[in-house]
Amino acid sequence: MADNVPQIFDRQRLARNRARAAGPKGGFGAHDFLLRHIANELGDRLAGIARKFSHGLCLGSSGGVLNAALDAAHIDTLYHADLSATLVPEDGRGLVCDEERLPFAEASLDVVVALWGLHHVNDLPGTLIQIRQILKPDGLFLAALPGGRTLDSLRHALVAAETELLPGVRPHVHPFPDLADLGALLQRAGFALPVADALPIEVYFPTPIDLLNDLQGMGESNVLTARVAATLRRDVLMRACEIYADLERREDGKCRAVFDMCYLAGWAPHESQQQPLKPGSAKASLAAALGTVERKL
Repeated sequence: MADNVPQIFDRQRLARNRARAAGPKGGFGAHDFLLRHIANELGDRLAGIARKFSHGLCLGSSGGVLNAALDAAHIDTLYHADLSATLVPEDGRGLVCDEERLPFAEASLDVVVALWGLHHVNDLPGTLIQIRQILKPDGLFLAALPGGRTLDSLRHALVAAETELLPGVRPHVHPFPDLADLGALLQRAGFALPVADALPIEVYFPTPIDLLNDLQGMGESNVLTARVAATLRRDVLMRACEIYADLERREDGKCRAVFDMCYLAGWAPHESQQQPLKPGSAKASLAAALGTVERKL
């Protein structure tokens, strides 16, 4: 990671949050529904590729949830990495590492799946370049991360409540990248055949507090470096819950939360891959294809 990259996220605090969530009192397994959904989606996408991979890596292992979603025949050996030692499988294939500094040799892996965690990286372009470098030529990269509309209503409710009750607004909900920006970052990192698409997930909670509890249980508490250390005042929290319920309560009384999940795919460049035609090499004109008359300016 470059030294001049702005430190938006406190990575050490994130590691502590994930370790606490996965600890004896955290109950991570009772709050990881979103991660299991994402793992199933990534598993389905990997299953649709007619290729067997020898060595793979799952970043953001989150307790090894990808294992249950994968056809074992697709990857001979899958390693798991996470910021917290309590979130990698205890089978000899788990390691603790930071996505911002990947400790792998160049061209050493056939596939890298980033299940979770890229939305907390301070230098996402640099991390994507590292991932492309550790892939063998024609190696596959798959990733999932929340996009721009994720938790919009929660962000709005907290800002509105603090505007009413406090002299200033504090950051609580993380910024999330737009899908178009993610597609551009894949190209910038040097991936071939890049693809980016979004599949929003709607989840319904009995109350807004249940949403906050699930976020905390997944280790997704606030790690913004600009956050205020003091705990959110109870009156502000209660007012934010009222505003959130007004925005998202449904007829059955439950409150909706939207996770705008973005999925990325790209390949490490290889000469066997389909290449774009050189300018001027087309054998037919666009005018002929459209059935119109070409007129020179």
